[in-house]
Amino acid sequence: MTNKNLPFGKEKLEAIISQHPTPFHIYDEKGIRAYARRFNNAFDWNEGFKEYYAIKAAPNPYLMKIMKQERFGIDCSSMAELEMADRLGMRGEEIMFTSNDTPDYEYLKARELGAIINLDDISHIEYLEKTAGLPELLCFRYNPGNLKAGNLIIGHPEEAKYGLTREQMFEAYRIARSKGVKRFGIHTMVASNELDPEYFVETAEILFTLIAEISGELGIHIEFANLGGGIGIPYRPEQKEVDLEYMSRRIREKYDEIITGNGLAPLRIYFESGRAITGPYGFLVSKVLHLKDTYKRFAGLDACMVNLMRPAMYGAYHHITVVGKENGTTTQKYDVTGSLCENNDKFAIDRELPVMEPGDIVVIHDAGAHGHAMGFNYNGKLKSAELLLREDGEVVQIRRAETVEDYFATLDFEGLKQFAV
Repeated sequence: MTNKNLPFGKEKLEAIISQHPTPFHIYDEKGIRAYARRFNNAFDWNEGFKEYYAIKAAPNPYLMKIMKQERFGIDCSSMAELEMADRLGMRGEEIMFTSNDTPDYEYLKARELGAIINLDDISHIEYLEKTAGLPELLCFRYNPGNLKAGNLIIGHPEEAKYGLTREQMFEAYRIARSKGVKRFGIHTMVASNELDPEYFVETAEILFTLIAEISGELGIHIEFANLGGGIGIPYRPEQKEVDLEYMSRRIREKYDEIITGNGLAPLRIYFESGRAITGPYGFLVSKVLHLKDTYKRFAGLDACMVNLMRPAMYGAYHHITVVGKENGTTTQKYDVTGSLCENNDKFAIDRELPVMEPGDIVVIHDAGAHGHAMGFNYNGKLKSAELLLREDGEVVQIRRAETVEDYFATLDFEGLKQFAV
């Protein structure tokens, strides 16, 4: 069988489970830090390079604190995410605020924190000016339309709700400058979970070319280019991860040609990756509850779609390890399911796995981004705990599991007593 590695063995995992009942998410600090350092090192040629971790991928302050120590900023898109940055003591240009259909109170919070505000629509210049005031530094999100192919998750750029057209970009910088904005950035993101490094090189070329055209026509200096996120991870064992060093070398070639060649350096390069940073270093740990044999064979887990919705939402593949049976030669085809009252509550369909028994420990790989974060409470299901495997092997709980009392906390049962029907 094809395997993916785990940062813990069966004995270690059984010891963790003895203290923390399944299901739970667990993150590998050593893996996260190693990738963060590799990312920074790949772009050390660019002075001022910064990765803004897309906190939506795994919104836990313990994880963000690790990344802050690795010199990452935080990419936010909501009030709660801005509040996360605030509580972590992050301020100013450590924060990138990229949102859409944004309410005034979120802009006010972003302004309070001094965050870099990345506007999604040209009409938001006036809206921001009226609600929170225009900052000295402003960024605009570019949608290249049919100049750039999208992919399955994010769709075609021309159909996306995000960003400004090429013509609107010129007008937006012109308006912002006339209103007293003195510093400028640019941003785009047109893919999600992309494994081809040339995709990001092409994105950089499109953005660098636009920078040169805007600077030439308007005479403004753009300080940074945020190339967005979208760096994919190899969910399937046969896939290869994005070669960061190759991608960086190729982006540098375009930088030298377009930015340096047109006298526009220095230009800081930013990213806002989330999935690539924590995705491969998070795992959903569960146990087999029931085995069912009808028209198909089903392995029912104590986890469900609440804990990881990507397979049901996108038909996404997540590798599954049956702990202790990694080298088993006898296999069986299973649908691996949860207990939600939805037939798409499946982690895998027709997956060849070792023959399983109730009580077997199952680890679902690559759940460190858009895993716990996308959880919900349909069917009254409760979100699981999050654990962190420290570099020294210690395991700490970084979020407790929800309780039934949490589920009912926003309901007014006292008021119900007075409610007449």
